[in-house]
Amino acid sequence: MFVQLKTGYNTDRGPSWIGWVDFSKTWSTAYFHGRTLRRAPGMSDANFYDVQTDQEFWVSGPKRDRTDTRYGPGNPEIEPGAVASYEAFLDGAPLPGRENG
Repeated sequence: MFVQLKTGYNTDRGPSWIGWVDFSKTWSTAYFHGRTLRRAPGMSDANFYDVQTDQEFWVSGPKRDRTDTRYGPGNPEIEPGAVASYEAFLDGAPLPGRENG
C-alpha cells in the first residue's frame, strides 16, 4: 500500500511509504508502523487518522506510474520487506491478494 502522512506538511509534501498495511475485516481500521489508523470520511486531504495522535494519513493502493502523490515528491520509502512485491507490481504483476481481481 501507499501511505502518506498529511498532518504538518503543506500541499502533500509529507513523508510517504510503500509497505504492508493490515486492515480490519471491515477495512475501517488500518495498522501501519505500529499505528492504528481509522477511516474517516469528510477529511479534505486524508482518508485515515491515527487514533492516538489525530495525525491524518492518505492510504491507497500504489500506482504503476509512480504518481502516488498529488503535488509532493514522488519518492516514497519502500519498506525492505515489500521491495520484491512492489518491483513485481511495477513490472505488471497484480498486487498480492488481488491475483483474481
